[in-house]
Amino acid sequence: MAWAKLGQLYDPRHRAKRHPSLVTHAANPLPVHLDGDVYRIYYSGRDAANRSSVGAVDIDIRKQSIVADHDEPFFERGPEGSFYADGVSIGCCYSAGGVQYMLFMGWQAPAGEHWRGDIGRLIIDMDGRLELNGEEPFLGSDETDPISLSYPWVLGDEATGFRMWYGSTQVWDAGNGEMIHSINAAHSADGHVWTRTGPSVPVVPSVAQAFSRPTVVEDFTGALDMWFSYRGDGTTTYRIGHAKSQRGGDWALDLDGSTVHLGDGWDAAMVEYPFVFDHDGGRFMLYNGDDFGRTGFGLATWTND
Repeated sequence: MAWAKLGQLYDPRHRAKRHPSLVTHAANPLPVHLDGDVYRIYYSGRDAANRSSVGAVDIDIRKQSIVADHDEPFFERGPEGSFYADGVSIGCCYSAGGVQYMLFMGWQAPAGEHWRGDIGRLIIDMDGRLELNGEEPFLGSDETDPISLSYPWVLGDEATGFRMWYGSTQVWDAGNGEMIHSINAAHSADGHVWTRTGPSVPVVPSVAQAFSRPTVVEDFTGALDMWFSYRGDGTTTYRIGHAKSQRGGDWALDLDGSTVHLGDGWDAAMVEYPFVFDHDGGRFMLYNGDDFGRTGFGLATWTND
């Protein structure tokens, strides 16, 4: 089994109209099914000061054609002093208590200080609009995650319980010019109150020590596959790695296998921010290319080749 690239799906540099909050980038693609083969793919675009807000484009993934390119943002970064004042980078969706939620990383970059993040939660309404679910972080810093949090992924429901994997900074510089940003785990009975259990995926110094945006799915045996972005030291750009778990607790890294590799065009220097989803009997991955999503996102499919 392997990923086969289907090509670049959306390039924000070709957008006809550019809202001031969505001048560049289409990072962290997140699909929500609309009808048939059409998905609304939310993304994090940036303003002229690199502060991100949420835009969207509707795409037929079978035809790989744009159905609607939305000019206006669906949710904008917050006011000064808020936990998402300097950006909103989206992670995943899940449902709890009959409500569909979207989780995101809220950025803060105070003058003269290091940037940091917390996890926030949005409510998705019937029209696909997004509303902030509380002015405080949904998951903020604590003894388990004392520095900074990032992109969450949730599996499960009220019947079986919920599991979450998310990024957590252990140190900003490990001595090789790169942070240690691990993938941590948490669990919840109701999807609202979470118990954090600490690091989940092995860190390999100077090889894979800065992780981001995990995406987790079950295989046909019930085991779990995870894809994520990772860097090794201060000289490397993001790649997409893979890990496997039989129970969702102990993960075995498989960085070079079962993954999407660099291309020769829009994704020649970087691949990152994967999102894996199933549609009509097939498995697909949305992912970003060069410069953290400045060149947009592409699509790959899981094949038997």
